[in-house]
Amino acid sequence: MQPIITGKNMEVSEPLKKYVQKKLGKLDRYLPDIAETRVELSVEKAKSNQDRQVVQVTVRSNSTILRAEERSADMLAAVDAVQSKLKRQIMRYKGRVARIREKAQAAASAEPYVPVVEEELVPRIVRTKVFSVTPMSADEATEQMELLGHDFFVFYNPDTASMNVVYRRKDGNYGLLQPELA
Repeated sequence: MQPIITGKNMEVSEPLKKYVQKKLGKLDRYLPDIAETRVELSVEKAKSNQDRQVVQVTVRSNSTILRAEERSADMLAAVDAVQSKLKRQIMRYKGRVARIREKAQAAASAEPYVPVVEEELVPRIVRTKVFSVTPMSADEATEQMELLGHDFFVFYNPDTASMNVVYRRKDGNYGLLQPELA
């Protein structure tokens, strides 16, 4: 698996590309079904010189997306830190998948989720994002949201045959939004 390496506000040198490939190539050992790895190396203006070099990595496997970002004064140190962070995320993901399988085998029936609806007024749309959707359960969507570090996650639920949203509530629990046509 060869990572797709791009530079933002910088030109990526050949030795840096080789270093990134060497470091991120080791992720195959922990997650063998990686479909794509995108790496964005950038130099940003920052007050602190220690936050100028930025490395963002997005790893896509079958139905999982892992993302990590690290900042440092040195690009190689940022690559090392992001590789370490991704390794921890992969290990956490594999542990959660194993626990989910154990729970599914132990309990034949699952409790239905009670939908919780929150309305938020948005004055205008400032960004549009297009993404691919993989069918998954609400539990898998919650895992995916935690792995990405987001507060919500949009997914297609095959049980309800509709798009759903899982979100983190202020009390630390999760909510599930299930749309219903009026």
